[in-house]
Amino acid sequence: MRRHWQKKPLLVRQAIAGFKPLLSRPELFALAARETVESRLVVQGSAGWRMKSGPFPARSLPALNKPGWSLLVQGVDLHEPRAHALLQQFRFVPDARLDDLMISYASAGGGVGPHFDSYDVFLLQASGRRRWRIGKQTDLTLQEGVPLKILKNFEPSEEFVLEAGDMLYLPPRYAHDGVAEESLGADGKPEPCMTYSIGFRAPAEAELAGSLLQRLAEYALDEGDGDDARVPRLYRDPQQAATATPAQLPAQLLTFAQRTVANALKDPLALACALGEYLTEPKPSVWFEGATGGDLTATAEDAGLALDARTRMMYDEHHVFINGESYRARGADASLMRALADQRGLSPSQWRKASPAAKSLLADWHDAGWLRPG
Repeated sequence: MRRHWQKKPLLVRQAIAGFKPLLSRPELFALAARETVESRLVVQGSAGWRMKSGPFPARSLPALNKPGWSLLVQGVDLHEPRAHALLQQFRFVPDARLDDLMISYASAGGGVGPHFDSYDVFLLQASGRRRWRIGKQTDLTLQEGVPLKILKNFEPSEEFVLEAGDMLYLPPRYAHDGVAEESLGADGKPEPCMTYSIGFRAPAEAELAGSLLQRLAEYALDEGDGDDARVPRLYRDPQQAATATPAQLPAQLLTFAQRTVANALKDPLALACALGEYLTEPKPSVWFEGATGGDLTATAEDAGLALDARTRMMYDEHHVFINGESYRARGADASLMRALADQRGLSPSQWRKASPAAKSLLADWHDAGWLRPG
């Protein structure tokens, strides 16, 4: 982190020695066939580049021996416990930055062309071989008329061949081009090229500002008591004179707008709350099935609790955030919730120490499907 994070690439030979693919080829193809899983098929042929979005029934994929195609399956950690467990090994970076695990399956010659990402990425080779060419590109001009963001004038400065267990870290906007190579396993049979991409999120300034201001505006609407609750403060101009320039923006309206934004940003706790809710908001493709039946107390006493793989949970000094919601927390209950977020689970002894209020809240989260017996 000190020497390479967001600074320069790092090649780690045998980062996970003896690594084996977490999913077989049939299991990966089965995921790509599901409507709830985001997947893409990229093919490079004589007619140029083609890209198609899933789902992909197995029969719709190219023949395994056909060169030059790649299947990309996004967010595998949300659907496969083994992938979720692998992603946890990268929590030396804050959860606020950790995004997901994508699996790329490629036939010989398959890839997505020279490109750059706007976020950090670890490229872990799971099986087979992939040749990576990388470079600190200054010319970011893209090719025209192709369905992918492919660099027009790619100039690599380094080249590596990664085998199973090897890993390459690339900082944002570092150009790279990975191409699958033919490879034989220990049994002499062709070995598929599978690369696991551990990606990180980097909120864009405009997107972040828009989301935070929207949430702050919603907080303002919630202020008030009794009949005044949720009544917006409207702009008033009782001193407005008749005008001969009706298209001119009134200066007092601009002042009102400036004061409105300043008031929304005035409370640091509200801003922190909006940020935590934004960062833990589930992805649009994620939904939870509520728990049914069973006595949570009995199961937690026996096995503890664990956050569902799709649950995002974080905290700050004053709040706990989970799946886009925020809760004020203090004292022993705050310590318990922070432990749950950091460990992504609670032991039976931790459950027993929870206050009745904390147990009630955990039961609500369990009923919503956000956590389960450990």
